[in-house]
Amino acid sequence: MRRNNNMKVLIFTVTTGQGHNQVANVLCDALSEKDIESVSIDAFEYITPVLKDTINRGYLVSTKRLPKVYGKGYRLVEKRDTESHDSMFAKFLNGILARKLVKFVEDYKPDVIVCTHVFAAIMVSYVANKLDAGIRTVGIVTDFTMHPYWEEAPMDYYVLASELLCNQAKKKGISEDEIVPTGIPINPRFAKKTDKQEARKILGLEDKTTILVMSGSMGYGKIGSMIKKLDEADFDFQILSVCGYNERLKKRIDKMEFEHKIFNYGYSDQIHMFMDAADCIVTKPGGLTTSEALAKGLPMIMANPIPGQEDRNVEFLLNNGAAFKISSTFPIDEALFQMFSNEVRLRNMSEMVKSLGKPQATKDFVDFVIKLGIEKGDEDEA
Repeated sequence: MRRNNNMKVLIFTVTTGQGHNQVANVLCDALSEKDIESVSIDAFEYITPVLKDTINRGYLVSTKRLPKVYGKGYRLVEKRDTESHDSMFAKFLNGILARKLVKFVEDYKPDVIVCTHVFAAIMVSYVANKLDAGIRTVGIVTDFTMHPYWEEAPMDYYVLASELLCNQAKKKGISEDEIVPTGIPINPRFAKKTDKQEARKILGLEDKTTILVMSGSMGYGKIGSMIKKLDEADFDFQILSVCGYNERLKKRIDKMEFEHKIFNYGYSDQIHMFMDAADCIVTKPGGLTTSEALAKGLPMIMANPIPGQEDRNVEFLLNNGAAFKISSTFPIDEALFQMFSNEVRLRNMSEMVKSLGKPQATKDFVDFVIKLGIEKGDEDEA
């Protein structure tokens, strides 16, 4: 039987925001702890750095400045005819770009290739077929929905955020034995739980109701005005605000005056501790942040979703009783009042959040990858 230190895992990501890269980095660290060699590569950056920058900049501009246009485009792609599984987009990726990855994969000789983005998965499916070397391929779906184009990325296995997405996967032609619903891999720190009072003590907070407000790593949304509205809620609580890399937003909030105590942060590596200290989280519903909050058992209030995949995350959470969603007619102070004024609703939400959480997602996924690597090694030795 093959040993872990003879195993090699290649992880392909694509930079559209930071979530896909964070998942790739988490996996590299987890594999390293198991003495497994791995490397994470941005597929577009390897082909040409200009392509990576263009894709990422286009994503950020469209989602921040033209969200309605982005959302409309996403919905059009969702509704397209997928019977042929042969779109012009897939032809472009495979016919022009994927060929440049073949030599790299051939030289690295991985046992398993993991893709944290569907664009990378489309290209890897071409590469794996071209090399015909028995490499196991795994795609990680990083939201609580099956994104468009996954049906055009034939993988050996697909990792889903929840068992409740299996029906969506089957509708895309993915068979049950190809589905691995272990959850989106998250930093193992989110699998550990610090007592709420202890977490507040560590962070220098008062021991009272705590609302965590997050805007995602890139600082999306009108967080300043939302916190101001939150401040109007008429009961005793404190606010933890995390602005990500948006320094302008952090400075603006720092200058604002509030009735409630607020602790305002930019980017922080203590999100796991903030979640332990909090009673609920107000957040943009990205797949990774949502998975982290679920793993921590934290009831959610969804705000500022990016139209498209994050709308689907909201649908999943609302339909499973794990979150509220604020709007112009249902503002944050109203959501907060309803959450904390109805003990039955809050208790049910907490139970649903815990049932959906996958705190061991990374461990379970790494164990699965090791199993695949051993199978590949045994085949090579046969």
